[in-house]
Amino acid sequence: MVEPRQGVALYVRVSTEEQAEYGYSIDAQLDTLRTFCKLHGKTITDEYVERGVSGTTIEGRPELLRMLHDAERGNFSELLVWRINRLSRKQLDLMQIMKQLEQLGVGFESFTEKFDTSSPMGKFALQMMGAVGELERNTIVENVKSGMKQRARRGQWNGGIVLGYETTQLKASGNRRERVTTLEVVPEEAAIVRRIFEMYGTSGLGLKAIANRLNHEGHRTKKGNPFSVYGVSEILRNPLYVGKIRYNVRENWAEKRRKGINKHPIIADGEHQPIVSQELWDQVQALYDKKSGRPPRVFQGSFPLTGLLRCPQCGSGMVAHRVKDTLKDGAVVYRRSYVCGAFRNKGSAVCKSNGVRADEAEQAVFDRLKEAVVRPNVLRDVVDRVNARRSASSKPLASELKSVEKELEQLNGRKERWYRLYEEDGMERDMLVGRLNELKAQGERLEARRSELRAELATQNDAPPVPRAVVKATLTHFHRLLQNAPPEQQKALLHLLVKRIEVKGRSVGAIELTLDERLQETF
Repeated sequence: MVEPRQGVALYVRVSTEEQAEYGYSIDAQLDTLRTFCKLHGKTITDEYVERGVSGTTIEGRPELLRMLHDAERGNFSELLVWRINRLSRKQLDLMQIMKQLEQLGVGFESFTEKFDTSSPMGKFALQMMGAVGELERNTIVENVKSGMKQRARRGQWNGGIVLGYETTQLKASGNRRERVTTLEVVPEEAAIVRRIFEMYGTSGLGLKAIANRLNHEGHRTKKGNPFSVYGVSEILRNPLYVGKIRYNVRENWAEKRRKGINKHPIIADGEHQPIVSQELWDQVQALYDKKSGRPPRVFQGSFPLTGLLRCPQCGSGMVAHRVKDTLKDGAVVYRRSYVCGAFRNKGSAVCKSNGVRADEAEQAVFDRLKEAVVRPNVLRDVVDRVNARRSASSKPLASELKSVEKELEQLNGRKERWYRLYEEDGMERDMLVGRLNELKAQGERLEARRSELRAELATQNDAPPVPRAVVKATLTHFHRLLQNAPPEQQKALLHLLVKRIEVKGRSVGAIELTLDERLQETF
């Protein structure tokens, strides 16, 4: 274990909702902690600032991850926070963080809650505070969900970006956290939505054909992206367009993601104007349900390189493609290949097929990995390329970090100029407040990006060059496993070792490997 260097690290966090509702301010937290350190003769080694970041998970907080990484490097001997729930509102995460700090010999202190976390009673108090924080968080989440469900039952829109409509704020209620919004039809977008329903319901076009036609005509989604099969499907199945409000389709998104499907979502008559008629909606739904029945899968082949092969034209991941072919003697064969995922999902307006025969591509990858084990010059080239790539990858990150920090300095200078205009030239206060809010939002985005860049650079700078002996041992074990593994395990193994595979023309090009510590330990 690295001996921590003397000094105090400050960690502060605030979510957008907390700052709006309770007045938690990043600057106020920092000023309080800095003053505390000055009064007690503590030297601050670094400050970890998370603006507008929820405390739900550890993974989504780059500054917390950077702080833990720096603790492992021994950059500070004590961590100071304003309140314990700034570290986490989930008791399990809080206990894991505290255990990690304790194992690293890093002390912990909360400005608001005064107790010694190294004593048995202090640890008990910490656990109680963690439980209270998690209860508080769960209560807030439940209250917010309850309010949004009630709004949906009244036919009110709970927010979001949707093609065909624009969200308009009508008024602000007495509770600052609640905004009254409505949906206004955007005529140009509504025409695209109606056309999608008509192409599917009356013209007989399928999802890919619709996406392909829209993309060829230059139409784009609400976010400015090409239409995809999934996007067209979502539009056709959304009752919003027939005047309904649908809510709570998925539950516990943070934990379950797309798997948390609610079989009984809220569907109520909305306050907004429908875009398609009830007759067309019913016709489309009946046709969609009729087509959605999946036929039994006849072909059971595997595609271990799915997602690893990269389209030579657009760089998208290449996906599985099967073609049924009947020979002269009547025998049926299935030919496997990999095609561009963007072409498969969005049509020829976005990219071409750029197909690669699956058998040839897979054999080429397996032979290339085997060759790296048995030929010293190939192995040496692999190791040199991996280390050179790891070294070079930090340069653009460092350059971007320098640019972001320069923008933040310029932002502070612009704030000062606006203050001077207000004081010296009599600028209206509302104009000043509006401009400062814009600059504040821009600053928060820049600071969030700075945190991400610092965390990535810290990880890369600490990574030593990969030894050749380690690479050889890893590839040797990997090749043995790959030869004896069933198809589904072959795919998992390849995705563990290979980062991406370039395609040149109709054959396999460069193979980029991932040789990190986690992989080395696995093999």
